[in-house]
Amino acid sequence: MDKEEGVSSFECVRRVRKILGVKKVGHAGTLDPFATGLLVLLLGQGTKLSPFLMAGRKRYLATLRLGCETDTLDLTGKIVRERPVESLCLEEVRKKASAFVGDVEQVPPSYSAVKHKGVRAYKMARRGVPLELKKRKVTIHRLEIHSLDLPEMTLSVDCSCGTYVRSLAADLGEALGAGAHLRSLRRLSSGPFTLDGAVRVGDLGPDAADAALRERIIPLTDALPDLSECVVDEETARRIRDGYQPGIEDLVGGIGAVDGTVKLIKGKELVALGDVTESSVGMKKRVRILRVFH
Repeated sequence: MDKEEGVSSFECVRRVRKILGVKKVGHAGTLDPFATGLLVLLLGQGTKLSPFLMAGRKRYLATLRLGCETDTLDLTGKIVRERPVESLCLEEVRKKASAFVGDVEQVPPSYSAVKHKGVRAYKMARRGVPLELKKRKVTIHRLEIHSLDLPEMTLSVDCSCGTYVRSLAADLGEALGAGAHLRSLRRLSSGPFTLDGAVRVGDLGPDAADAALRERIIPLTDALPDLSECVVDEETARRIRDGYQPGIEDLVGGIGAVDGTVKLIKGKELVALGDVTESSVGMKKRVRILRVFH
């Protein structure tokens, strides 16, 4: 889906559940209501793919407002500090931004879903409870400054799972000596998925919505295109779905040089995701089942 501004991720899930008549619908990574862009929705057995899809790299297009900080680190919050924005040149900004590329430590926003002592941080922040959230290591793979039209700045960022672009905006604003908050955010890609072919629920007419969504449903076997595939026969597939842990000899054609997470498939069906590791006995490879799909 291409989520619209002002609509929550949960509302997108609710609408799609209603249109398709599917009871079990989830998503692979929340977008704040003010944010727009790619929201990968998961239907039925597809919800089991959530942790694997969420672990993928994300790409965003963001606009920052320099000289103004808010309690939520975005445009929805209350202004907590304002500072003059000194004259900045694009080259200077790009040099400061380069320090944020790589593995960095980041403090999640107080208004976030991160848990603090078992409670969601945003719930405590709304009650005015002071929070000291722990820093987390994230990876900024690429950070490009596209334009500087003071007091606003536009950039794109490729980052790891768990990165808060709001925190990145605040940290970059601080490095520039002016402070900042996030004015807009658009997710361009998530893992293997991009906005190409994505649809906005609000653009769908009542008579065409069901068909328009169904033609965009991605088969489970295609949802993780970067994973290697291993074929199993019908009997092995049945046994795996009954709890069986297969051996290498159960895989049609063997395992070859494959390591890590693999897809076990039968025909066009995704039977399971498994982890190929070296056995401690004889250093032979084995398959440990991670998720089973019915």
